[in-house]
Amino acid sequence: MTASQIDSTYKAIVGLLQTGKLKLAFDKTRMLVNELQWGDINDQFEEMLQNYRFMLQYFIAGVEDPDRKVIYNKLIAKLININALLREELMMRNATSFEFTQKRYFPHKLHFSSTADLYDSLLYFHQQKAMLDDLLPDAEKEAKRLRNNFEKLLPDLFAIFWLNTRIRGDEKRVFQQILQTSYPGNLEKSLLISALTLNLWRMFDEEKLLLLLDACTHEHMAVRQRALVGLCFILTKHNSLMPYYPAVRNRLVVLADETSIVESLKNIMLLIIGTTDTDRITKKMKEEILPEVMKISPMIKDKFDAETLMKSDEWDEENPEWNEILEQSGVADKLQELTELQMEGADVYMSTFSMLKNFPFFNETAHWFLTFDPDFSAVHELFEKNDKSILAAFLNNSVICNSDKYSFCLSALQMPYSQRDIMSRTFKAEAEQLEEINKDEAILNPDLAARNIARQYIQDLFRFFRIHPHHTDFQDMFNFSLNIHETGFFDLLASGSDIKMQVAEYYFTKKLYPQAIVLFSELIEEQEPSAALYQKIGFAYQKNSQIQEALDAYIKSDMILPDDIWTVKKIALCFRLTGNYEKALEHYKHADFLKPHQYNTKMQIANCLIGLNKHKEALHIYADIEKTDPDNEKLWKAISWCAFVSKNIHQADYYMEKVLSNVPDATDLLNAGHIAFCRKDRARALKYYQNSLELRDGNLQLIIDQINKDREFLILNGISPDEISLLSDELSFHTEQ
Repeated sequence: MTASQIDSTYKAIVGLLQTGKLKLAFDKTRMLVNELQWGDINDQFEEMLQNYRFMLQYFIAGVEDPDRKVIYNKLIAKLININALLREELMMRNATSFEFTQKRYFPHKLHFSSTADLYDSLLYFHQQKAMLDDLLPDAEKEAKRLRNNFEKLLPDLFAIFWLNTRIRGDEKRVFQQILQTSYPGNLEKSLLISALTLNLWRMFDEEKLLLLLDACTHEHMAVRQRALVGLCFILTKHNSLMPYYPAVRNRLVVLADETSIVESLKNIMLLIIGTTDTDRITKKMKEEILPEVMKISPMIKDKFDAETLMKSDEWDEENPEWNEILEQSGVADKLQELTELQMEGADVYMSTFSMLKNFPFFNETAHWFLTFDPDFSAVHELFEKNDKSILAAFLNNSVICNSDKYSFCLSALQMPYSQRDIMSRTFKAEAEQLEEINKDEAILNPDLAARNIARQYIQDLFRFFRIHPHHTDFQDMFNFSLNIHETGFFDLLASGSDIKMQVAEYYFTKKLYPQAIVLFSELIEEQEPSAALYQKIGFAYQKNSQIQEALDAYIKSDMILPDDIWTVKKIALCFRLTGNYEKALEHYKHADFLKPHQYNTKMQIANCLIGLNKHKEALHIYADIEKTDPDNEKLWKAISWCAFVSKNIHQADYYMEKVLSNVPDATDLLNAGHIAFCRKDRARALKYYQNSLELRDGNLQLIIDQINKDREFLILNGISPDEISLLSDELSFHTEQ
């Protein structure tokens, strides 16, 4: 079997198990068992099959068993387990993807004989380091040697818990020992959680998931936040399997009772959902902001060179024209938007640092998940002077994630020393201020530290799944970002809390309307709905082009809170979009009664009258609007068209001339052609049609189609069908010439 056949067979089996088709699931499982040819697995499979046959025999015989459902679910769980194992082992044999290639070869590259030896070596490093710290600088050479040996072991530790199919007794014991509070190494703790998360992402395993759940209540904040982030992703992917694992559900129930954990999970879920902005921000940076900056940079340089900035009294004075150039180019507005997104916690540095992941440091998968450590040999040279201000600027910086901090340091080490010295002085100037800001934020928001750790880790994961050299070989975690609200775990957390409302509001503010609709609908079912809730779900439906559903929601909002001007206008809009101009007119008139003399309302009343073929009434409305807004070009266009379809060619021509005196668009020129045609000025009509054609990129068929679409109005104004055909042909000949 090929890798794709193995994977599709596994997915088919899981689907069969979830729909209660165990016989078919057993048949397909046998295919994988026969392919693997492992005696132990074969025995387990035959035992499960026999147990199921016994259950069926008792069922047919009429034996009542109160535990039948429990046994049935346990059997499904065992089948899921054995199929996950079968898929893993068969993929290791057949798959050529990065992860399974690493899995095949990693046992031959390890620097230790057993997992227990690895633990002893790691512990030995920390013990010796503590002793040598008192002897430095005399023991500097020995300390460096120990550090190098220690760093070689970290990828081994990561590989064991990332790539092993099973976590056996020794591995489990080492996992628990390293996570003990007394163990001195924080790097190892964080790496363990990331490795276990990637392992669970590749293959579901109840025992591994229980280990991750243990870490979710760890005393160390970084460990706890990483575990909770991993848990959100794992439960989203494997949500459909959870009903068959009561031990996991019981642990989740206990977890949901912890207020601080629930708060952390809520923040993490919002952060994960927020990653959907990252691609948009990255695209904006690459396609809009950077090209615009490149365009205006020569302009800024010219201005800079033109000024005599070396004068002592003007040395520090910035040229206000620089800001004017930014404002005129539109870059300033885009940069302001990015600043606001960054204030909300958006990942605005992805595009910048994605280009700095080609250092050999990142060839090691484990290094993508390291917490930032200035002692790490790859970057330590930058901090050798032990300058606390520079250290503080890095360690306290919560905006840049760990992976990007390493990228920055590795880039800085390639700079000439003089430039690095300037950079260091800049950090010194800002480090104290940064430290004070962090202290103030910590006092105002005690949960901020946990949120920052989670955000940085999510960004580290995002970079791994989007820009790792082999990222296409992995199933992207962030493709599941918008499925969190569909999980049983989310429902568990939402019970008795405001998480559902907050996530729904967050979806809504991020314009993720389909997801917002799902949660708003559930909230309407679960609580006494407010007018605001119906307004929001109505707006979400409207933006999702579900106009009838939007109308229903707006009407319900109006029943709860009558005469709300916004709701009344939205009801009118929906009626107009569904073609019910009578009802739309009724509601726009009501909106005009509630808030008289509003330009947009008056215009919509006129539009509804046109939809009802009441063109003369519409012209009266336009006349009223013109009294207060005589220079409105949009109004001129509306009056001209309305007069045209009302057979008032003189009035149509008068207002069209006003439109043409500005900068007419293709539609204006087309309508001008219609009016000239009806005034028997065919040469001028042909000219306007040609001008409209030019603005339509020479698309003759489009212009001909538009003329035919307006044929009834041309005929209404005295043009015969033959004349329309003749002018259309002449337009075609002119276009060919």
